[in-house]
Amino acid sequence: MSWKLYDELIDAIPNNITIEDTFQQKWWLIKTSETIGLAMYFEQGEAVRTLPAQLIGIRLKALAAYAKSWNFYEATAGVAAINAYFNQQAKITPLAPKFTQTVFKEYEQEITGKRVAVIGHFPGLEKLATVCELSILEKNPSLGDYPDSACEYILPEQDYVFITGTTLANKTLPRLLTLSRGAKVIMAGPSVPLTPILFDYGVDVLAGAMVLDNQALWDTVQKEGCKDIFQQGVQMLQIDHR
Repeated sequence: MSWKLYDELIDAIPNNITIEDTFQQKWWLIKTSETIGLAMYFEQGEAVRTLPAQLIGIRLKALAAYAKSWNFYEATAGVAAINAYFNQQAKITPLAPKFTQTVFKEYEQEITGKRVAVIGHFPGLEKLATVCELSILEKNPSLGDYPDSACEYILPEQDYVFITGTTLANKTLPRLLTLSRGAKVIMAGPSVPLTPILFDYGVDVLAGAMVLDNQALWDTVQKEGCKDIFQQGVQMLQIDHR
C-alpha cells in the first residue's frame, strides 16, 4: 500500500483552494473560504520541520502533502488540510451520514460477545469491556492496555477493529488496515477524513466530525482555545460503506 492511500487523498484536492487562517493548540485547525479542517495534534517524531512559518495564502493541496511528513507536527497539519477538503457538509451529505455522538455506543449491541480491538485509548472504553472481549492498543499504554507493537499479533484475530484517525498522521494506518483484513474496520475520531476513498483500502465505517458552523467554531477557538470545540459548530457522524 505504501504511499498510495496518501497520494490518492492529496491528489483529490483541487489546486485552486488557498488557506485563509490557521490555529494550533491541542488541535490543528485549517480554515479555507469554504470550511475548517480539524486534526488532533501530538508531539512525536524528531524529523526536521520543513513546514513554512506562514501558511496563510498557500495552496491547501500543498499543505495536505505534509501528511506524508515524518515530522508528526507538520503531518497533523497535512491531515487537517485533507479534512478541510473532505469533511465539509456539501461533500458528506450525498454519503447518507448518520448523526451520532459516540460510535462505541452505536456498536455496543453489535459487538456484544465479540473480539474487539481499539487502536487508541478513547474515553469511556471501560463500559465496552463489559460486553466484549476487548483489547486496547496504545502508543503510551495505561494499565491494562497493550503496547501498539502488539498489533501484529492481536489484530488478525479480531472480529471488529476501531482505529483512531491519528494513525493517518503517524503512518501506521496502512499496516493496521492490512492486519485487520479479517475484521470489520471502523475508523473513528475527529481526525478521520470522511471520504469513500478509505473504503477502497479496507475501512468499512467512517466515524468522524463535520463542521456545520465555521464561524461558531472559529470564534470558540479564538476565545476559549480547543477545549470545547465539539460543542460549537461541529457534528459527529457515521458513514457506512454501501
